[in-house]
Amino acid sequence: MQTSDMAAKMAAGNGFIAALDQSGGSTPKALAGYGIEAGAWGNDEEMFGLIHQMRSRIISSPAFTGEKVIGAILFERTMDGTVGGFSTPAALIAKGVVPFIKIDKGLEDEVNGVQLMKPMPELDALLAKASALDVYGTKERSVINSANAEGIAAVVAQQFEIGRQVLKAGMMPMLEPEINIKSETRAECDAIMLKEILKNLDAMSEQVMLKLSLPVQPGLFGPLVDHPKVLRVVALSGGYKRPEACVELSKNRGIIASFSRALLEDLRFQMSDAEFDASLGGAIDDIFKGSTQKV
Repeated sequence: MQTSDMAAKMAAGNGFIAALDQSGGSTPKALAGYGIEAGAWGNDEEMFGLIHQMRSRIISSPAFTGEKVIGAILFERTMDGTVGGFSTPAALIAKGVVPFIKIDKGLEDEVNGVQLMKPMPELDALLAKASALDVYGTKERSVINSANAEGIAAVVAQQFEIGRQVLKAGMMPMLEPEINIKSETRAECDAIMLKEILKNLDAMSEQVMLKLSLPVQPGLFGPLVDHPKVLRVVALSGGYKRPEACVELSKNRGIIASFSRALLEDLRFQMSDAEFDASLGGAIDDIFKGSTQKV
């Protein structure tokens, strides 16, 4: 796939984006969910080796193809690794799956009800490396915990600031101002964030992608789906189990999934290849349906 093919697939492809970007502190939890408990590795290198084996198994599975999985978000170490003798991005592209790279380096402590992204002094170098591997886009996450207008404005402004840096490097930014689904003021957060995103979009000259928590009010993000400066709106599962996440997703026109835990929750290290492929295929079918069949 050329860059133009990737852009076309992101704009109009039927399917969803797999989030395979667990990193740092979330890796032990992801491995535990996969059936590999703490103590199975002696250091970080061994831990990341195990998570790469899991991701390689997913990407190599015959159930994982560009027919239903149109994109995949990678952790930097995964991008730097190989799958089946090819660089991970090349292995994805060969299957018709558009590669993205997670670029944020974690979250700051909460201020004004939000957690901004930590500084990224080496971002330009990471973007250059990713671009050389034909990675199409990036993903960067911050978190909104409560309906503080000043805090939410700061989160959205930072997301767009980083997005412009990504665009300057010739890549597509996927902005992720995640709203905590356990927030007691979640509906108010949705409304404030929507207003701030629309304000920033109107000042943009290029398109971005958005990765958002599913809104309390189905259809609330319709103006983002329809906005000319938005290539695609995707949704994170945010802690929902897959059945509930897919039901909520199906209520929102034009929004496709970018699930992590909801995609991987039934996969286990101990499964045979046939069991693994069947389980992964079932999850892909469920998420594909929620992304493409709306109620």
